[in-house]
Amino acid sequence: LRWGEVTALRRCDVAADGSWVRVAGALVELPGKGLVYGPKARASLRTNALPEAIRPAIIEHLAEYVKVSPDAWLFTGGRGNPIRSGNRNLLTGWTDAVAAIGRPGLHFHDLRHTGNTLAAQTYVSTRDLMARMGQDSPRAALIYQHASRQVDQTIANKLSTLIEGLGGMADT
Repeated sequence: LRWGEVTALRRCDVAADGSWVRVAGALVELPGKGLVYGPKARASLRTNALPEAIRPAIIEHLAEYVKVSPDAWLFTGGRGNPIRSGNRNLLTGWTDAVAAIGRPGLHFHDLRHTGNTLAAQTYVSTRDLMARMGQDSPRAALIYQHASRQVDQTIANKLSTLIEGLGGMADT
């Protein structure tokens, strides 16, 4: 998700079992007005299934950090308000966390990039990726479809399987 989408998440936007998240809006910071919640463009409104591997962490976060009200923000600062972009590094311990994993230059948006690149490697259509990412243009979705050596090898392996299923090259 984009930063504004993440900060706009409320308890009602996440399944209690961590199986999905709904993007219904975003928080944007406007000069003189502060954080303002607004609806997203039609393409950005979406509900995404979440990987089973991360569901326990989501359930734990809901239980430990999020008030029970359906409108409670998922991610807040010390006063219970959404985290502003300008103080997210301090409030989230971002700098220490990325240093601890050996990636000191990592930015928040890099997580979206990585997640969408991994999603592209699941061999779904560009249209499916566009829907998951909240994109309305194939051009934007293609940014995340990097070629990689691992994917190239997977393609070669699948081509071998197809060729073998056809009876081999000698028979064609």
